[in-house]
Amino acid sequence: MSNIITCEQVSNGHPDKICDQIADAIVTDCMQCDPNSRVAIEVLIKDEHVIIAGELTSKHEPDYQDIVLGVFDRIGHDRLNYKQIVTLIDKDGNEEQTEAVVLQITPLVKTQSPDIALGVDNSVEHRETGDEADKFGAGDQGMMFGYATNETPELLPIPFVLATRFLEKLRDYEADIFKADAKAQVSYDYDNGKITTFLCSVQHSADVEPSDFRSIIEDLMKQTAEEYGLNTDFEKLVNPTGRFVIGGPFADCGVTGRKLACDTYGGVGHIGGGAMSGKDPTKVDRSGAYMARKIAVDIVKAGYADKAEVQIAYAIGVAEPVSIHVETFGTEHESRDFLEQFIRKNYDLTPRGIIDSLHLLDLDYNAVSSYGHFGKAGLPWEE
Repeated sequence: MSNIITCEQVSNGHPDKICDQIADAIVTDCMQCDPNSRVAIEVLIKDEHVIIAGELTSKHEPDYQDIVLGVFDRIGHDRLNYKQIVTLIDKDGNEEQTEAVVLQITPLVKTQSPDIALGVDNSVEHRETGDEADKFGAGDQGMMFGYATNETPELLPIPFVLATRFLEKLRDYEADIFKADAKAQVSYDYDNGKITTFLCSVQHSADVEPSDFRSIIEDLMKQTAEEYGLNTDFEKLVNPTGRFVIGGPFADCGVTGRKLACDTYGGVGHIGGGAMSGKDPTKVDRSGAYMARKIAVDIVKAGYADKAEVQIAYAIGVAEPVSIHVETFGTEHESRDFLEQFIRKNYDLTPRGIIDSLHLLDLDYNAVSSYGHFGKAGLPWEE
């Protein structure tokens, strides 16, 4: 049996990804105005209803409507099918019809639990020893994974990179027939170094059929494969179920944190227990995952292994991780002891150390809220 691995990616107009983008836009807005903000936001979207729920402690009060509309602006209202004809009445009682985005935004947000805040702002180690360096405790328990492989320049699995790059091309393709909701899936035969199947399901306007744009999608698939020096004789599946006119939140409910494989490594390697979007960097679900990726990237870039997966685990209110584990899948060029010493010597894995070394208080989290948190140039955990 061939060693075929499949990875998936979704577009920025997928309903779950819309929610991730709103949540991360709130995080960015709060952190830019108050770096000490504590943010744990979930978003749900269905049809024109947007529900924003969670905990927020900040000197800044977000304008939720402005943030949501900003995300919709970025994705494209026309691509999202959210523009409707509405009737406005001016101060003189005259009616005027115009196009507008109609959304009902419901915030259900309260301040962070004081018990959790105590653990974050005053760690167990600090309370016991008075050591100021350890003052910052982990915001929650949990385990985070980072993965890197030298099979692509992005240090990500080939099928995942292909699915992601394809959808970015589709997003940038100038054609009114394509709408915002799309999925891509790539199957890759690692034994033979070939793509076996390339799948795309894309939302489209009602006045076209999949047969009308099949050649466009297939050409984008071929372009993506050629850019990575790969075969183009793979099976091409374009909207295999047929028409895909109703999409996005009008077809499915969207919720924050439901696309973890798309956010990370496409299903290759392990995934931590919590989502990243919607959380400020004191939450180790986010900061710990970024640092684990940073360590895995550094191990592969240094030539210590061809593949590396790093696990870090934390206890709430405790600054230092409770465990660190490295897996190299038999590709190591240095011993496990060497790698563990390399990590302990070169990285401060306390939440404060991670935030400072990766500059997580200054980051625009809108950059990672769609098309993956990893493999993008300019991110501190990729350098």
